[in-house]
Amino acid sequence: MLQARVFSYADAHRYRVGVNHHQLPVNKARSEVNHYHADGSMRLGGNANPDAYYEPNSFGGPVEDPSVNEPPLKITGDAARYNHRDGNDDYRQPGDLFRLMTPDQQGQLMDNIAAAMQGVPVEIIRRQVAHFYKCDPDYGIGVATRMGLSASDLPKSAAAE
Repeated sequence: MLQARVFSYADAHRYRVGVNHHQLPVNKARSEVNHYHADGSMRLGGNANPDAYYEPNSFGGPVEDPSVNEPPLKITGDAARYNHRDGNDDYRQPGDLFRLMTPDQQGQLMDNIAAAMQGVPVEIIRRQVAHFYKCDPDYGIGVATRMGLSASDLPKSAAAE
């Protein structure tokens, strides 16, 4: 019974208090714990590093260190971490959805995206618009126009297509 409580208490902390349950004094580790839980409910310690804690990012946050990857494991071939993006088309499905929308729906979508990106650094806006452009050129140009960008402001990869 006591062993079961060991597990259930930790689960209850995560469920009730949230991702920052370890910041409560009673739950706080005696040694420093490194993780990337920067936001969320019950944030007690403030946010010492409000910059990006994900990768890739534009704010000098953490980056992947390939020197600490696990070595491949021989089974009947190499079992390792592979790039899941190889061979995948991440742009066809959202482009197809955009083309299914009526012109009014497309406009509402682009207006909503532009409103949500207000205050975002222009370099990040350019990169995001390039993704929209790869889905559908009208999609990218529509968002770019609403953000006050011209075709010359788009990244070369998007404008060249």
